[in-house]
Amino acid sequence: MDIFDKLTILSDAAKYDVACTSSGVERDGEKGSLGTATQAGICHSFAADGRCISLLKVLMTNVCVYDCKYCINRRTNDTPRAAFTPRELAELTIHFYRRNYIEGLFLSSGVIKNPDYTCEQMALTLEILRNEYKFRGYIHVKAIPGADDALIQKLGLLADRISINIELPSQDSLQLLAPDKSKVSILRPMGLITSGIKHNSTEIVRYKNAPKFAPAGQSTQMIIGATPDTDFQILKLTQGLYKKYGLKRVFFSAYIPTQSHSLLPSIDTKPPLLREHRLYQADWLLRFYGFDANELLDEQHQDFNPFLDPKCNWAINHLELFPVEINTVAYDMLLRVPGVGVKSANRIMVARKTGSLNFEGLKKIGVILKRAQYFITCNGKMAEGLKFNNESILRALISEKSSDMLLQNQPDQITFLNNLKPSREDLMKCLTGQI
Repeated sequence: MDIFDKLTILSDAAKYDVACTSSGVERDGEKGSLGTATQAGICHSFAADGRCISLLKVLMTNVCVYDCKYCINRRTNDTPRAAFTPRELAELTIHFYRRNYIEGLFLSSGVIKNPDYTCEQMALTLEILRNEYKFRGYIHVKAIPGADDALIQKLGLLADRISINIELPSQDSLQLLAPDKSKVSILRPMGLITSGIKHNSTEIVRYKNAPKFAPAGQSTQMIIGATPDTDFQILKLTQGLYKKYGLKRVFFSAYIPTQSHSLLPSIDTKPPLLREHRLYQADWLLRFYGFDANELLDEQHQDFNPFLDPKCNWAINHLELFPVEINTVAYDMLLRVPGVGVKSANRIMVARKTGSLNFEGLKKIGVILKRAQYFITCNGKMAEGLKFNNESILRALISEKSSDMLLQNQPDQITFLNNLKPSREDLMKCLTGQI
């Protein structure tokens, strides 16, 4: 099998890994070296300056000794197999880079032989790139749970970002669908990576040229929809990972059925894309808006309302806190107003130092008044002609985009949205989370 046949197989096998994001690293080129890294987006993303830049996203091998039921590369699946040698993959990366096809490498792998051997092959690939080719571009590597600490340490010193996929939200789910893995084997190296990253700041202060361990941090990925785990369980785990391990991102991947199995959703099940979208919205609220997982969901409401984004859903369930006066409300509460983002909240804080704001001024600042007008007053007054009741709020908060996604993913649950005049009963069921 030639190298391009391998590339065809192993790049296709890598498509289920969604953990690609902006690099978070600034590294200038040097004389005698190859490449740079910037904080702009990667993997077919648009950078801040408008460039579309990309990574070579590939597996070291799709040969795997594990038999995870949800994985297309499991050992019992009948699929074409291939494996790169470290030299082949390093040369392919440089070959593509020199032709301006890519700006970096995203490297994951199946488990060939055992975790240690797999990590050794990945580390050798990175060593060839960094030390032989003097490659200074961005590298994101997926470490293998169960590998020796020394190998995790080596990968962290060679890569910009290192991550370990937690895969499934609970130990019970792992035991059921991925019996070769355990939560301990995943969380232990996460802790090791966290310690290495924290050590960075101390060493850089003491020694300016000290090697940096995973300077772009670590991330992880969870598969959504393959198991009965609820949104509440997933969000609680996500919050815990951020707090304990200081992750840069938790990625959510809607499960795509690839085989029929009694333990998995049927093969004709559509990927839960809207659910994935709601979890990303909630993740944003945890990281940038000061929300707690227990505020967004609880034991009685374990899954997100498909009709409303999590912030809007929280607001209509806490109408006793609204409306707030836009010219005096504290910043923390301002962030909780639907239609007000982090940027617009900061603009409001600056603008009101020089005068009072009205609805027209808020619109110019970037506030989405279609949502915000139900939850704010300007100089003690609500928007002119506003009809303030649960039905009108609900109509305003159900975005066209959400409706379209629902139609595509859950048509049986949103029949009433096809009618321009949903009944009061339907509206109230939606408000209370019954549908």
